Amino acid sequence: MSRTAEDRIGHGNGDYTGSNATGGDGDDRGDGGNTAYGRTTFTRSKSHFADRITADGSDGWPVEAGRYRLIVSRACPWASRALVSRRLLGLESALSLGIADPIQDDRSWRFTLDPEGRDPVLGIRYLSEAYDAREREYSGGVSVPAIVDIPSGRLVTNDFQKITLDFATEWTALHRPGAPDLYPEQLRDEIDEVMADIYHDVNNGVYRAGFAMRQSEYEGACADVFRRLEALSKRLADRRYLVGDTITEADIRLFTTLVRFDAVYHGHFKCNRWKLTEDRVLWAYARDLYQTPGFGDTVDFDHIKRHYYRVHTGINPTRIVPVGPDLAGWLTPHHRHELGGRPFGDGTPPGPVPPDEQVAPDGRP
Repeated sequence: MSRTAEDRIGHGNGDYTGSNATGGDGDDRGDGGNTAYGRTTFTRSKSHFADRITADGSDGWPVEAGRYRLIVSRACPWASRALVSRRLLGLESALSLGIADPIQDDRSWRFTLDPEGRDPVLGIRYLSEAYDAREREYSGGVSVPAIVDIPSGRLVTNDFQKITLDFATEWTALHRPGAPDLYPEQLRDEIDEVMADIYHDVNNGVYRAGFAMRQSEYEGACADVFRRLEALSKRLADRRYLVGDTITEADIRLFTTLVRFDAVYHGHFKCNRWKLTEDRVLWAYARDLYQTPGFGDTVDFDHIKRHYYRVHTGINPTRIVPVGPDLAGWLTPHHRHELGGRPFGDGTPPGPVPPDEQVAPDGRP
């Protein structure tokens, strides 16, 4: 069965799996949005391609510098985890980066930000081409992050839960000198427990609220979001990071939702009991991470806002993108260093962002 436009247009990884009909006003960019968002029941699917790239190559994909390409959208919180992890671990020279346009058309993620609308390394116009190279007539959603094997042009994995953990534990031979340990073995049980709660109630909770079809679904999801945020605020009141005294994978996973909260989740997804900026602890925690090299330098607020407000036309049929919020606060003092902590443990901050990966000025505070 050939893939229809409705099947192709994924959001991020672990995609929304409702009917994905496209529509919209067909403006000068030719991007029609997605009228299904907000019109069908929300379910987050499992990653269809769960192969792993490992040090021993046990899945048939060995860690190898220059062999793979990471495809992301800066709009997507699931893909943003991989962006942060790649920066912190210094994998830029080993794993090249392709960035999709934040606005999808009926074939989903596209490379219209690149010259001639093609990824300069893979030579493809749409990420779906790598999916099709992996599985002929694949009929599922197309999601990011995705890692593609450059020689064959085939998708390797879109397993957003495993990709960053493997960066931390399987790609160690290619880490930069001074790379932090983002998934320390002695803390993994606690990290996993914290991440599970964050995933269900916060990372995924905002989507359950935003795409709810019934009032009761929305209210239940929204309650989960704020109950968990309040618990996290208490946890972080006297500690700088979520687990231990260094940045871990748990902090990365919370950050990618918090950094989008006031810009899109508060209004667009109706998670509006309070704003991030109204919680003293979480707002300071988020600013601390944003100002840490490897976090804020991967965030593009322009891509984030344009994607959510212009693609989810079932939720925002006018496709009007709000002018706010004011981003200047992200650069204000946070004073979290007074709690102690060692951001990179015994390591060091990552180096400068490669020139061709810098976020454009209109995406930064």
